[in-house]
Amino acid sequence: MVMGKILLRGARLIDGTGRPPQSEAAVLLEGNRITAVGPQEEVSAAEGARVYDLEGKTLLPGLIDCHVHISMEPDAEPTRRLREESDLLLILRGARNAWRSLQAGYTTLRSLGGRGLVDLELKRAIQGGVINGARLLVAGQLLTMTGGHGHFIGREVDGPHQLRQAAREEIKKGADVIKVMATGGVLTPGVEPGSAQLTREEMQAAIEEAHKAGKKTAAHAQGSEGIKNAILAGVDSIEHGMFLTDEIIDLMLQRKVFLVPTLAAAHHIFYGGREHGIPEYAIKKTERVMEAHWQSLQRAHRAGVLIAAGTDAGTPLNAHGQNAFELELLVKAGFSPMEAIQAATSRAAQLLGREDLGTIEVGRIADLVVVDGDPLVDIRVLREKVSLVFQDGRPVERGLFGN
Repeated sequence: MVMGKILLRGARLIDGTGRPPQSEAAVLLEGNRITAVGPQEEVSAAEGARVYDLEGKTLLPGLIDCHVHISMEPDAEPTRRLREESDLLLILRGARNAWRSLQAGYTTLRSLGGRGLVDLELKRAIQGGVINGARLLVAGQLLTMTGGHGHFIGREVDGPHQLRQAAREEIKKGADVIKVMATGGVLTPGVEPGSAQLTREEMQAAIEEAHKAGKKTAAHAQGSEGIKNAILAGVDSIEHGMFLTDEIIDLMLQRKVFLVPTLAAAHHIFYGGREHGIPEYAIKKTERVMEAHWQSLQRAHRAGVLIAAGTDAGTPLNAHGQNAFELELLVKAGFSPMEAIQAATSRAAQLLGREDLGTIEVGRIADLVVVDGDPLVDIRVLREKVSLVFQDGRPVERGLFGN
């Protein structure tokens, strides 16, 4: 399908780079790329361009969530569906979740673990235009030790040889990222968030295979020992990072390892758990880690650790389409609104290895979101007042099913 030209003009522009906003800016889209950015008096409408007047609105890059579970629902006990429902039903749920996220201004998502081939097939359906939804980068099945965190959707593997083989097989299936489970977690009964699980040597084998194939790696890592093991194994991002130490922060700085804090996941369990029937074991584990989680993020932020936004959407009460709540929590934790926006735009794109996304600059893919109001004054408008979304140079206005 040949795409036309679109001119967006008159908006306040936040380009995702961290530069100060531009007032009354204009952005020209041709095909799926941005071809001009500047003051509206300097960017003229190309012949035949569709023009959007955006006075009083703010234009930003399409937002990116670096940690979701696209086929999971935010039930009080979300793993039940993964254990009991068919792959077909999970794919349909994932399609709805990807569509809701796109409507909310999240044009790209990284899904870090689903059952079987569900996430991979959903990604292909979106890529092929069968359905409309946020662009997906997927881990396929996460890699965990026997009985480890997430074993109900992951591959249970033990020893460096099995980890190496499993990583190769997930890459062969089409995984964009390899996820390893360095510690226990909140939602798996019988495991502790702070306990180390896969060893440094086991994770290193999987990470080496991913990097050889040009793929990124992520580690579910909550306790200090497991976080350190994952960093020393060569991982690209630490997911959650609840118990960071000065030594770990120094290692992250030296090795340019990202932190994806996923504050929303713990927040919803901590504040809404008992009212909504979340299992008591999950509530008690969250209560034990909540304070350390916030303190770890704040220390990492002050130290200058690379931080990208991720929600863990699909965990209890943590709904797809409400992803921007994470940015509100980042601001509450001490980020400036501009820093929070960067965490979901340029920083997120850097983590994903997708520098063609995440900023509004000439040559970038034309993913953009328009909101009423100014998110630098009130970050909540990114969740509450999305008025227009563009993905790949097209306005998001057609519906769930593709053409």
